[in-house]
Amino acid sequence: MFSASPILLADLFDRFRLQLPDPIVNWLTPVWILCIGATIGLILTAALWGIFWLLSRIPGVGTLADDSTRRWTAIGILTIALFGVFAVLYTNASNHPANPPAAAAGAQAAPAQSLDNAWVYAGCLAAALLTAAAIVILSSRKALAETDIALREGVLWPLLITALVMAGCAVFGLFIVRKPMDLLDSLARWPVIAIEGNPTWSPKLEAVPPGSFEEPAEQIIDVQFRRDEIRRLSVTSDQHVRLRSDQFNSTADPATTLALDIPAGETKIWRREEASANPFRQTVVTKLYAKNLGNAPATVRLTVMRRIANPEMLLAPVMAVSMAIIFFAYLLQRAAFPKLAAVALSTAKSDIAQPLYAILMAGGIFGLIVFVFIPYNTFGDDIKQLKDSGLSLILVLCVLQSVWAASSSVADEVEGKTALTVLSKPVSRRDFILGKFFGIGWSTGLMAIIFGLLLLVTVAYKPIYDYREGGYEINHQAMNNDPTWHDCHREMVQTVPGIVLAYLETLVIAALSVAISTRLPSIANFLISFAIYVLGHLTPLLVQSQVVAQQLPPVVFFGRLIATVLPVLDHFNIQASVAAGVPVPMQYLVWSLVYCGLYSAIAMLLALTLFEDRDLA
Repeated sequence: MFSASPILLADLFDRFRLQLPDPIVNWLTPVWILCIGATIGLILTAALWGIFWLLSRIPGVGTLADDSTRRWTAIGILTIALFGVFAVLYTNASNHPANPPAAAAGAQAAPAQSLDNAWVYAGCLAAALLTAAAIVILSSRKALAETDIALREGVLWPLLITALVMAGCAVFGLFIVRKPMDLLDSLARWPVIAIEGNPTWSPKLEAVPPGSFEEPAEQIIDVQFRRDEIRRLSVTSDQHVRLRSDQFNSTADPATTLALDIPAGETKIWRREEASANPFRQTVVTKLYAKNLGNAPATVRLTVMRRIANPEMLLAPVMAVSMAIIFFAYLLQRAAFPKLAAVALSTAKSDIAQPLYAILMAGGIFGLIVFVFIPYNTFGDDIKQLKDSGLSLILVLCVLQSVWAASSSVADEVEGKTALTVLSKPVSRRDFILGKFFGIGWSTGLMAIIFGLLLLVTVAYKPIYDYREGGYEINHQAMNNDPTWHDCHREMVQTVPGIVLAYLETLVIAALSVAISTRLPSIANFLISFAIYVLGHLTPLLVQSQVVAQQLPPVVFFGRLIATVLPVLDHFNIQASVAAGVPVPMQYLVWSLVYCGLYSAIAMLLALTLFEDRDLA
């Protein structure tokens, strides 16, 4: 009965599916996957909150965070345990057969590999510390009791509304997307494949009796894998063996049949190309056919490398985890630093309520929509210009909002004596400055999320629009058919790193702007922040230019001096790579996050130093 349920649901969705044009369906499919991620994010967040609630009911756990000594002791013990778990998982992943050791690449790679491992273990330690702190603090009954208030105040409320709207679109999209149950089945298979790994079989093949001149008999190898999940087949044998996906006397087209000839002691690898036909006939492959051409029994080793049938669905868990991180980061800040969180909440609510915020939001939404229909006249590369223009618009508007917010919430409050009133309460200067920075970060983060989601939707639609206009190309080859939903999804996903880096750059400039606002008025803050933005993007060009190095050495020295003192904002500028469709490795995003955190921390130390002896009277 349970196995028939997905089939019944698939028939239901097919029967009531809206008959929309194929291009519209291809555009909405990646958007639907994004909405599925938001739906899973809501479920994941609710489930984690329920786990924290259950932990808080355990005697002693719900009040563990109330006492400082017990809290830090619990965090320390839990950090050590989690670090051990993360380290074991990383070690097992690095020793996986799919990841060859660095020694195979040569002795010169060993020091670099050791350094990389050291950084990874340091990252595991930091992740373990943050996770332990979140578990201990968020398991507090006091923290959980304030969840309802936290949801209705600040940025969580508009984010929750956005997530609920996306969840509704995910349900409605079940009647728009083609074969939604197959896509959801791929997503459900992802944890199964991750846990089970790549299956391996070691069958024995009998040899032809000595002195016999008969053709080796066909033998069956029992296997178990899905035809749409196989990506690579590795075969090793100690005898000469032939392997086929069909019987040897089959009349099937050889071009669509897997046939491998494995000499003794060698390894043959078959890879499935994306555009090639699948050589396996059955949905679940249970048999392979082999012949032993050697003079002794053969021991064959088969390893199947798998991935889910629709890897595009992996965008959904990434979206879900990101939502959960944002939600619990807000709750953790509120529970761990209540005074700082109060200042941050007041700052974020004040920024969002200002007319300039609404103007920037409206202008950004209008610009991102209009960019789709602007003819860039690039002979098939209009989508590159859309990505570049969209990311630039998001960066400029977020930077403008952050600098203005720093000026109005720090400089204007200091000049207007409002800060003196706030600090007369049990709020320290450290909580005041850090609260201002985090409040600006939350308000600009809300803006970046709204703009980012809209940019992803428009980028997914751009291939459809350009094809209708006769200008969409893939790898400089003109499309002969409508772009598929895979094409739309690829263009959309390639834009995500640019949005993340644009927000990280905004945080760096916001931190410097807060530091400047502690001493200088709004006009000076705008001018200096603008100069930092320009120099942060210009100095790498001056330092790396060979012409400038040969003809103007003082300029290079000055550029290196500025690059040492000021942030190198060009590290966050990958718009050219995003526009060209070049994949951005996760490692680059992690290092950019580390750079953003370190420089923002330095800027906050400078802000606290400048604000510590500032006369507010």
